[in-house]
Amino acid sequence: MNTQDLNQNHQATFDHIKHLAAAAKDAGVATPLDYAIFQDHGYKGLYGGMGAKNIHAHKNLKKSDKILDRMGSTELAANLFRATQTEEKLRRDQVQGKQHANQTHFSVGQKVRQTIEELGGTMPEDLPVPEKSIKQLESEQKKLLTKSDKKQ
Repeated sequence: MNTQDLNQNHQATFDHIKHLAAAAKDAGVATPLDYAIFQDHGYKGLYGGMGAKNIHAHKNLKKSDKILDRMGSTELAANLFRATQTEEKLRRDQVQGKQHANQTHFSVGQKVRQTIEELGGTMPEDLPVPEKSIKQLESEQKKLLTKSDKKQ
């Protein structure tokens, strides 16, 4: 997958996470702390019990790294699927209450993980971390575009 495709997938994931945040808010996930806990439940479902801090440590990410910025396309797709399906389920089932929303996010994450397992795929925590973050790739791409613009 080229840098442009990865960047588009990354942007799509962030866009859907905004939709997920809105659905979570409608369900009663009100504060930034509530949302962090809600997100962690989704990660724990998808990553076999690992929350954000555990994923960070397992993948040897820098403290400044954001998990989503250090995912390859397969891992990003799994997280996008988790986000879109959780948003749909929260809205479709009219989930109310942050505990119920947290459990819904965890359950959807588990189902995505189960599907990956049934297909014989690599679990997200075991997927390789790209050498460069999406931010680094974007910066390099901008520099290349600037250089090509100057040559014209």
